[in-house]
Amino acid sequence: MRSTYRVILMVALLFPLCAQARAGNVDTANQQTRQFIGRTMDALRIPGLQIAVIQDGKVVLSESHGLANVENGLPATRTTRFPLNSATKSFTGVAMMQLAEAGKVNLDAPISTYLADLPEAWRGVRVRQLLAHTSGLPDILDAQGLLGGGSEQAAWAAVTRLPVEAAPGARFTYNQTNYVLLARIIAAQSAMPYDRYVATRQFDVVGMPSTTFGDSYDLIANSATIYSWFPRRTDAPDAAPRLSHWFYDMTPGLWAGGGMLTTADDVAQWLVAVSGNRLINAASTRRMWTPERLIDGSEGPWGDGWAVLQGAPQRQVAGMGGARSAFIVYPDQGLAIVVLTNLVGANPQNFIPQIAAFYGVDAPVPTVSRAARPSPAGSRR
Repeated sequence: MRSTYRVILMVALLFPLCAQARAGNVDTANQQTRQFIGRTMDALRIPGLQIAVIQDGKVVLSESHGLANVENGLPATRTTRFPLNSATKSFTGVAMMQLAEAGKVNLDAPISTYLADLPEAWRGVRVRQLLAHTSGLPDILDAQGLLGGGSEQAAWAAVTRLPVEAAPGARFTYNQTNYVLLARIIAAQSAMPYDRYVATRQFDVVGMPSTTFGDSYDLIANSATIYSWFPRRTDAPDAAPRLSHWFYDMTPGLWAGGGMLTTADDVAQWLVAVSGNRLINAASTRRMWTPERLIDGSEGPWGDGWAVLQGAPQRQVAGMGGARSAFIVYPDQGLAIVVLTNLVGANPQNFIPQIAAFYGVDAPVPTVSRAARPSPAGSRR
């Protein structure tokens, strides 16, 4: 908890430095961003970072800073792969919109239309409620990772025996079960596994050569080592903070909710394609970035695969993952910012709005309730 307060305090102290400056031109904004990134990395003790800024459909800044691997002194480069974790869900949102446009999925249909062998209480959940975390289903993960601490198959058997937590559409509850089911719907309706569908229909179309799937246990070339300053389970209460490895386990069935590793360059090209209606049409994009309404008529904090930080007339939508990676899109101002780090607890969604200010966009910091949680099964060792 002390670490959380420290991060919030650091960001708050940095904010006045950002608010004083507004972009006179792109070169000035880029230089302000570089200086701010340097201060932020020092303040939050972030080992390595990539940043990309997209303005009016063009990438105006793309850089890497710091170290991809601290113990061996390996620098972060523009080709270093960083995990997106839960920001992967935004790609799943686009995939579902693509299938909806093709007439293969009805987002308003019950999930039992596409999946058999569901618990009876799950059958009436709508596809869009999975995307927006309003399904009311129990979570396949707990604080230790997969339910029961065993295989994905055993965790699935366990979660299907649990009672539902709320009626479909009654409330927002962030939940990985939703995206396990979405991956299965995508596979069933596209006749290919989730990862191959996304690679074929998004990565290959956009040109994302560095994007792949896996976790910190997999041997993935050119991937950043993930770190944390959080205490170890075995640390004494008064132990001084120390940088340690952070491991996370992302089994293939969970990939739709958090399995991608990529670069800021690749994500930037993807955001250009999404905003330019190259992957889905404008109507689908509007729906994807519109908050899902709960049954009481109020708006939830998510649309279809995206956190909706602010609605019209100055919309803000985001993908956030693992408390270390984020991208925020400001559609009405033509701006998008990607920040990927290898520090759990960096929470770049908290300081991206300060960067947006350099490019002429005033944006509030996202509220904690809308931020993504740390990656499933993550632990400091």
